[in-house]
Amino acid sequence: MLTESTDVLVIGAGPAGTVAASIVNKAGFKVQIVEKMKFPRFVIGESLLPRCMEALEEAGFLDAVKEKKFQEKFGAKIVKNGQVCDFQFASQFTPGWTWTWQVPRADFDKTLADTVENMGVPVRYESSVTAIEFHGSDSVTTVEDAHGVKSQIKARFIIDGSGYGRVIPKLFNLDRPSNLPSRKALFTHTVDTKRSLSDEPNRITIVVHKPGVWIWIIPFSMGITSLGFVGDPEFFKSMSGTPEEQLRQLIAADSYLSERFHAVDFVFEPKVLESWSSTTDRFFGDGFVLTGNVTEFLDPVFSSGVTLAVASSQMAAKLVIEKLKGRAVDWESEYMRPMMQGVDTFRSYVMAWYEGTLDTIFFAQDRDELIKSQICSVLAGYVWDMSNPYVKHHKTALQRLATLITFNERESRRERRAS
Repeated sequence: MLTESTDVLVIGAGPAGTVAASIVNKAGFKVQIVEKMKFPRFVIGESLLPRCMEALEEAGFLDAVKEKKFQEKFGAKIVKNGQVCDFQFASQFTPGWTWTWQVPRADFDKTLADTVENMGVPVRYESSVTAIEFHGSDSVTTVEDAHGVKSQIKARFIIDGSGYGRVIPKLFNLDRPSNLPSRKALFTHTVDTKRSLSDEPNRITIVVHKPGVWIWIIPFSMGITSLGFVGDPEFFKSMSGTPEEQLRQLIAADSYLSERFHAVDFVFEPKVLESWSSTTDRFFGDGFVLTGNVTEFLDPVFSSGVTLAVASSQMAAKLVIEKLKGRAVDWESEYMRPMMQGVDTFRSYVMAWYEGTLDTIFFAQDRDELIKSQICSVLAGYVWDMSNPYVKHHKTALQRLATLITFNERESRRERRAS
């Protein structure tokens, strides 16, 4: 069996894997990527957050991505029953990037993978990891290619950015149930001929369809728009027919969507994704670190997936470099705790979204601009800024704010009736 050696083996050629591989490679270490799929390949997670830009910049990817002329994204719009809450990243509380992109992930991911390959990092596509043996922090990984040919890769360290594949958690029984309820998404790409009439060309739009059910609208730069419904699986059971027939029924039933998307062509048969939330009880071990969706995937509502993927890889890659240089890395305090801060912040916002707490905040009659800017920073991905009270106190701040808004609005209605 052919055996190769490298300093760092990266599993997965998505954003998590390529960001990590580039940063380690730039530090002068030998890196190799193995990827199960053939690129380009479809995946969701198409609306990036500004915090992603810091990782893409450090990895050296920005110029290559800019050349693709993806749709620039400057904010997010939330719509409910004709009411609009508009967030512009330029007004966020946390200093940082104020824009990013909306991307067809097949093109975006291939751009990153091609760029890291041009930097000298070999990428082995259609190669599945079938076994890993650890000897301290050293490892021997068995890989099988598309023709069934097996080979081995010796590495001083492994970065697992395998996303939904969750290679190391599955091989070593690290997966644990998420505390988030199961949800389902029905989605496609549409030929968006009426986009010129719309008012959200440079931002994602999230529509509250009914309690617990929401819609994403993500325009791309080439006249295609990603459109999806997300909700409790029970919501979709009331509909019959093919996925396309179901999605067209949903479009027709929503006043915000019906004019723009009635009878549009679908680029592909609508897809279904459900029960995606997953987690693991630890993000590291002797000889490996987990990054991206391998650590925990929450929910698509606030586009946290790619942000957590690239931010975790950015952080992990620099710690791997330190370890390879001989420093003792405290993975618990230097990696897992900071990552859990970000994950838990997003988790609080996801739960507040489905519970209706954020509805109360987003559509309040009188909105405090400072608070709005602080929440905007979270929606921009700056979930590690502990000077932001809506990050530092994420578990309680949203509920307190919603309670105060509800009280003030009730008192205001009472005063109006009295007068």
